[in-house]
Amino acid sequence: MGQAQVPTIGVGVLGMGTVGGQVAARLLESREAIRRRAGVDLEVKRVLVRDGAKPRAVELAEGVLTTDAASVLDDPAIGVVVEVIGGEEPARTYLERAIRAGKHVVTANKVVMAKHGPELLNLAAERNVDIYFEAAAGGGIPLISTFKVDLQANEIESIAAVINGTTNHMLTRMGRAGLTFEEALREAQAAGFAEADPTDDVGGFDARYKLAILASIAFRTPVHPDQIYCEGIEAIEPVDFRYAAELGYDIKLLAYAARTRGAVEARVHPAMVPLTHPLGQVEGAFNAVYIEGDLVGPVLLYGQGAGGRPTASAVIGDLIDLAVDIGRGVQHRPAPVFDSELRVLEMEEVVTRAYFRMHLADRAGVLAQIGQVFADEDVSISSAIQKEMFAERGTAEFVVTTHRASDRALQQTLRRVADLDSVAQVCSFLRVF
Repeated sequence: MGQAQVPTIGVGVLGMGTVGGQVAARLLESREAIRRRAGVDLEVKRVLVRDGAKPRAVELAEGVLTTDAASVLDDPAIGVVVEVIGGEEPARTYLERAIRAGKHVVTANKVVMAKHGPELLNLAAERNVDIYFEAAAGGGIPLISTFKVDLQANEIESIAAVINGTTNHMLTRMGRAGLTFEEALREAQAAGFAEADPTDDVGGFDARYKLAILASIAFRTPVHPDQIYCEGIEAIEPVDFRYAAELGYDIKLLAYAARTRGAVEARVHPAMVPLTHPLGQVEGAFNAVYIEGDLVGPVLLYGQGAGGRPTASAVIGDLIDLAVDIGRGVQHRPAPVFDSELRVLEMEEVVTRAYFRMHLADRAGVLAQIGQVFADEDVSISSAIQKEMFAERGTAEFVVTTHRASDRALQQTLRRVADLDSVAQVCSFLRVF
């Protein structure tokens, strides 16, 4: 008997950068293996690039490379569009156009899915096509499928994540080698972990996009990145890691979302994380996401969240998953449902703990003054450490951690303490997870 014929699905790829090159290479080099695994032949029909004359590491057949988006988006022979351009536009427009043309979509675009995900998913449902976006939130870590399939029986209570590899690499080096922020950034850029313009990473914006996607799916309510409090790691100093270790913590850029008092709490900022917590053990460029579900309890997902290969892995995995569904004529992954209208809390409403590091005049009565400010704002002190660090200046370094209080009260305490004549400087303020 002859070999059974399998259907062919035309694939159009938007973008041929680090991730797009990896995706195209795997689709071409492993076409037969993917065909056996998916039961469908995935044929690369077009690859959209900005510069058609630029040399490529991946050799494509004549006519596959194009600079014309319409040749991908309007070609009826292309059933699936893979978007790995990045950025908000023209990627969002291309995705919407592909969906309206009845094409399935696989994307790694965290910005588009964070800002426009719910509306694109609703449009896809109207057109009876799928959007797969595993690579948009966790790179090589299977986060989206975990929420959509494995944890769909659960009410998700909270998500806590170390979800930006660049900042985690930098913070690990600052903590282990005593590097300053500037030294850690230069080292990360030289090693290829950080971009020439690192703002999205070190400013917390990359983590904010990813958290918006995860929170929207987990809590079934649209959470826009602009609703998420965001603070970067630029102000952290090496000395803070020494105090953190002394108190039993490490410092991470934390992305956190939770159901809180009938609303959603969502925030991204540096935090002191207990060394006994799984997130406190995540080092280097690795990522981890710690999920609490009402039925399953705690779940930890860990792996490489970024880079060409892990991201391409997620994109190809989505493509194979989608191809299997198309070949069988089924949809085994439920589409995200946004059936809740939950308010996103303002940061000042959040209740948390905090760490203050300050330089004080080394004289009698100063600690009493500071203690009175904390008491006035109803912020209870959990621990205090005083060291004579600058005897020649007549100042001492004083570190305080607090019990839980509203962020409004913590910020008011910070402002009032900084205004005291006996306080030379409030050097650091970090929240405690």
